[in-house]
Amino acid sequence: MEKPVRRPLLIVCGVLVLAAAAFLLFGRDGTPGDTSAEAGFARDMATHHAQAVEMAFLIRDKRPAPEIASLAFDIINTQANQRGMFLGWLQQWQLTQATDQPPMAWMSGHGHAAAAPGAASAATGGAAARMPGMASPDELTKLRQAEGTPAEVLFLQLMIRHHEGGVQMSEGLLGLSTRGEVVSMAQKIVSGQSGEIKLMTDLLQKRGAQPYPSILKSQ
Repeated sequence: MEKPVRRPLLIVCGVLVLAAAAFLLFGRDGTPGDTSAEAGFARDMATHHAQAVEMAFLIRDKRPAPEIASLAFDIINTQANQRGMFLGWLQQWQLTQATDQPPMAWMSGHGHAAAAPGAASAATGGAAARMPGMASPDELTKLRQAEGTPAEVLFLQLMIRHHEGGVQMSEGLLGLSTRGEVVSMAQKIVSGQSGEIKLMTDLLQKRGAQPYPSILKSQ
């Protein structure tokens, strides 16, 4: 007599578990949930972009060559605006900017490559260590202290690797999401930062230097 009662209860419990999981992934009315790839991408890319803006300000304030100053200006404007969009999405989706999820957890199991050893944001410390392309606190200190051509070379080397990380994260999102505005932004980042990587590589060569070893699998 107990089996007919237990079976419906098990079914109800199973449905509740699936519903809870779906809410975490998709949230209300089909919007991304807290553990979704879209939310993880928005949070991590906001942090990633913040460091790019920081590095661009550092080199801009050193009064570099005009082509470096122009590049820094473009990075500051583009990535600051995009960062605002990432944070705006989280607010629109009624999600917090911070999370207990580790960086890049949204790409877990999807071939995400770790950042360079010790890489982390000066603002966030070790919390960002697993984000690809991030500069370490020591590297940021060296950039602050450098002057002249050595500063330009170090900036370009760090920013090329940083852009490669942004491309890697964006390509990862494209394999996990079909949400229009997020996919469109990821595509823009891949296209825009790939173009800037080529530009910065040329600028390095004109200064007799080369980029750091690429972190992109395809290269």
